[in-house]
Amino acid sequence: MSYVDEVLQKVAEKNPGEKEFQQAVKEVLDSLRPVIEANEEQYRKDALLERMTEPERIITFRVPWVDDNGQAHVNRGFRVQFNSAIGPYKGGLRLHPSVNLGIIKFLGFEQTFKNSLTGLPIGGGKGGSDFDPKGKSDREIMKFCQSFMTELYRHIGADTDVPAGDIGVGGREIGYLYGQYKRLTGLYEGVLTGKGLTYGGSLARTEATGYGLVYMVREMLLNAGMTMEGKTVAVSGSGNVAIYTTEKAQQYGMKVVTLSDSNGWIYDPNGIDLDLVKQIKEVRRGRIKEYAEAKPGVEYHEGKGVWSVKCDIALPCATQNELDLEDAKQLKANGCFLVAEGANMPSTREATDFFLESGMMFMPGKAANAGGVATSALEMSQNSERLSWTFEEVDEKLHNIMINIFKKVDEAAKKYGYEGNYVMGANIAGFEKVVEAMNAQGIV
Repeated sequence: MSYVDEVLQKVAEKNPGEKEFQQAVKEVLDSLRPVIEANEEQYRKDALLERMTEPERIITFRVPWVDDNGQAHVNRGFRVQFNSAIGPYKGGLRLHPSVNLGIIKFLGFEQTFKNSLTGLPIGGGKGGSDFDPKGKSDREIMKFCQSFMTELYRHIGADTDVPAGDIGVGGREIGYLYGQYKRLTGLYEGVLTGKGLTYGGSLARTEATGYGLVYMVREMLLNAGMTMEGKTVAVSGSGNVAIYTTEKAQQYGMKVVTLSDSNGWIYDPNGIDLDLVKQIKEVRRGRIKEYAEAKPGVEYHEGKGVWSVKCDIALPCATQNELDLEDAKQLKANGCFLVAEGANMPSTREATDFFLESGMMFMPGKAANAGGVATSALEMSQNSERLSWTFEEVDEKLHNIMINIFKKVDEAAKKYGYEGNYVMGANIAGFEKVVEAMNAQGIV
């Protein structure tokens, strides 16, 4: 049995029921086979893959809080500190009813390679809770965040672990978390990213994941001798990533025609009216169907189906495993030729394989959506130096980081004879840097 297959078997045995984590490990290790086989004896001797697939630390804790009616609730909190070979743990906090240990481990594992690709000194981690912020008052959100941080603060710090936002955690939640961290420790440090601009946040952080995704699409198109102007784009989601993906795509002359949320999706043949979306989602925290109610000629559909529209480019920006094999086939049949992931692992393994086998251009999330964590690391730099850069300065750094990520991914794929396979390129480029650092530091 090959070393990769041995480790995959061990991961499945040691992590039963954690299907997202097993899926992520299998996807990465399968694509790394050429590199691992070339170094199999040494990697096996050093138990390199076992160390890479086992988190350095897992913290789980209860989060008690009281709602506005005086009723007490208990949620479960998580922080998985996956790999610190190249820097302090870095990764978001997710608040969503679906959160469990397997999902947090999958996200932390992926984050390790994503952070490596940015070229910045940050390791991989992830955290969150099964708390649902939807429908909660500001006071209830505050009480939950304060309770969550009352345990988490013991395990994080500017040079140890620097969480950020993710699904369900935006500027409001980061503010409450940071206030409680400062209150408990007496430290004013860059321990959370995505902070407000008045207390250490970075300009362009809100836009970074979406903007970075479009910068990556631009590099992919340029590499194929194509332009962005006039391309029709299908986007899923309607949160932070989807909104700023749409904004930057429109700035480049592309027409975005779809957005979605957990209830359904909209199709606007004239192109998404972003001001209206921001009013609904950022100001009112409403549902995407309100867009169709406010704008004539817009279709609203309950449930799935956002990938059924005719488009040139598809950008899944909602959540994991939202795009399956049938969706992939439908996209191809409707003329889509490029898919780039704004969310973490939004395409199933079968969909990813189909994209590659059918000759579509496909960029996995660890490369395509790395702009968010890259700008978080830039926020950490500004905090350390007690500086604040302009929007243009941060945006330019972000753009250059995404250009460099594309180059690394493209070169790694070519080096191992898989030109155009950006899944292999991203995994290999991220893996090689982490391995070098781990080897340099001994068996730890």
